[in-house]
Amino acid sequence: MSVPMLKIGAVLSTMAMVTNWMSQTLPSLVGLNGTIISSEGTHERIVSGLYPGSEEGWQVYSTASDPDGRCVCTVVAPARNLCKRDPRSRQLRLLTEQVQNVSQSMEVVDLRTSRDLQYVRDSEPLVRGVDGRLHTYVANPRTLTAKGLQELKGQMSQLRPLLSVVEQYRLDLQTLATLRMELLNLSIILTAIQEEIGAYDYEELQQRVLLLETRLHSCMNKLGCGRLTAVSNPITVRASGSRFGSWMTDAMIPSSDSRVWSMDGYYKGRRVLEYRTMGDFTKGQNFVQHLLPHPWAGTGHVVYNGSLYYNKHQSNILVQYHFRSRSVLLQRSLSGAGYNNTFPYSWGGSSDIDLMADETGFWAVYTSIPNAGNIMVSRLDPRSLEVLQSWDTGFPKRSAGEAFMICGTLYVTNSHLAGAKVHFAYHTNSSTYEYTDIPFHNQYSHISMMDYNPRERALYTWNNGHQVLYNVTLFHVIQSDG
Repeated sequence: MSVPMLKIGAVLSTMAMVTNWMSQTLPSLVGLNGTIISSEGTHERIVSGLYPGSEEGWQVYSTASDPDGRCVCTVVAPARNLCKRDPRSRQLRLLTEQVQNVSQSMEVVDLRTSRDLQYVRDSEPLVRGVDGRLHTYVANPRTLTAKGLQELKGQMSQLRPLLSVVEQYRLDLQTLATLRMELLNLSIILTAIQEEIGAYDYEELQQRVLLLETRLHSCMNKLGCGRLTAVSNPITVRASGSRFGSWMTDAMIPSSDSRVWSMDGYYKGRRVLEYRTMGDFTKGQNFVQHLLPHPWAGTGHVVYNGSLYYNKHQSNILVQYHFRSRSVLLQRSLSGAGYNNTFPYSWGGSSDIDLMADETGFWAVYTSIPNAGNIMVSRLDPRSLEVLQSWDTGFPKRSAGEAFMICGTLYVTNSHLAGAKVHFAYHTNSSTYEYTDIPFHNQYSHISMMDYNPRERALYTWNNGHQVLYNVTLFHVIQSDG
């Protein structure tokens, strides 16, 4: 993905310097003032995902340590906009702004002088007429009559504004000459700075960044699972579509495939837009359209291993649509699951069945009448859509704003409106639950889709016609056996 994930600059310090810096600064940066020792003797560290805030400088993308305190997996890198703080880049930016300001001033003055010059030209016949009359009267004063004098006064009155125009024209010419000289000097300095910056081998640094990014993904994959402790500020990627909808990237395919899918609306929709990259999605360009053979219900869709899984309209049937072949590979009923707004989330929208994927499997979140409207979590086989195992969380689905799975744990928000927070967590590995208090900023006040992508370790949301990303922070345990 190119936006906004890959905000990674060059790492300019050695591993020793990074380790030393970590030991002094990292705890306060990631919110830990010490190491937490579990009963098994393992250490816990916070793991941050790949979506840093746009105004931040150096980023701690992920970090963990072994029981001896040694760095196991850490990447510290500057965001791209950090380069703007470099003195040469700052000077270059200021000079560029000065050149733009001077150019705009020149355009204004040039326009005014052109207008004034045209006024002078239009006044030329009147000036010649007055000049001829004056010569006649000087040569033969007897020809001056009262009527002629009155006409001459009228013509002189018409010429009076010409004096101020000529004066302004003279001043503008001087200003224009000064601006041209200033622009020439700025352009010379600008060229010199550009040549100086161009002398650096930024292509090599870019290759190092790409290598770092690859190692970062590999490192994060090795870190495994953790428990959600925080959700970052929202990152608005795009504003498009209606109030309700969903958007996603594939939760399973390799990171080299950065396609993005968008599905506008929640009722009887069939049109799926596939964008080549996140950058294309942001700009709304380079997309193809898929027209589904069966309409969808709700916004709980998921793209998994090249296929779109969704709830068929007015039914509890799950559909697998394969993008490459543009065909339906599988349809299967989710037995007993409510549909058609029987058990939706609090915002409604036929959100009865919510499909999702995380690090541990493929899931369906729904409920049924025998479960009294409480949220059911079922692990599904993505190849057959058969239910492998189910859990009754005891949490009423109509009281939930949205829900998402991370590392086998279902996290539920208490509202889809402003002031929402992650309020409830159900751990399928232990069949236990807990109430949580994890706030997040619901910037546009109406979330109709919230889904976790395990490949990017980020939350994708559709918020009142805005497509928004959240970074997540997890407690991660490094086992003492390495």
